[in-house]
Amino acid sequence: MISADLEGRKALVTGGASGIGLGTVELFARSGATVAVNDLAGNPRLEEAVERLRGEGLSVLAAPGDVGDPEGARAMVEAAARAMGGLDYLINNAGTPGTSRTIPQSDLDRFTEEFWQRLLSVNLLGPFRCTHAAAPWLRAAHGAVVNTSSSSGFTGGGSSLPYSATKAALINMTKELARALGPEVRVNAIAPGMVESNWQCRFSDEQIAAEIGNSALRRRGTPVDYAEVMLFLCAGAAYVTGHTIVVTGGSLM
Repeated sequence: MISADLEGRKALVTGGASGIGLGTVELFARSGATVAVNDLAGNPRLEEAVERLRGEGLSVLAAPGDVGDPEGARAMVEAAARAMGGLDYLINNAGTPGTSRTIPQSDLDRFTEEFWQRLLSVNLLGPFRCTHAAAPWLRAAHGAVVNTSSSSGFTGGGSSLPYSATKAALINMTKELARALGPEVRVNAIAPGMVESNWQCRFSDEQIAAEIGNSALRRRGTPVDYAEVMLFLCAGAAYVTGHTIVVTGGSLM
């Protein structure tokens, strides 16, 4: 596992109570940062994660809120930044598949207006809302933003047609935000493949086997695999902005 000296740095990780988000919270906190952990209010995993990490002597705090809610997202970011006394890094990791099982791309009737609106609001507008609200603090700190897109943003597939579309749009928005916030703030993204975690959408054994079979490293990614790339994009990579790093163990080669 890579490490960095983030002593005195402040980070906000959305969707931070499980999966890639929690892996990122842990890595940044163990590197010395104070980390605000965002997840939905009332999610027991949020309280459990914060309590456990504080018990290990790490500097973390809860930042409940729904990035899919315009006012809620803004208020959450502002409250977290004020509580920490600033903000150096924003990890826009929160996202939703909107389904517990993959939906065939041909099943257009499943992609209702409500389905589209929820995915767009969380997966695309959520990162914009949080970045917009965080921009004054990030500019002051000459900080960095990392968005969690998906390999399906390049290839399609994924959990559904709308999900892949929102993640493709996030890749493009990463470039636009890099232009908008430069030169003070760098904005990049990662595009994960499958992850060993309790992701809301469960893939079949056949789908998992196919992903592993296509991977040069012959395994699924772990939360730490993705968190390490986020740490690199925040604590290092001083001349990298507007890019999306594909993190799939080589399955997109």
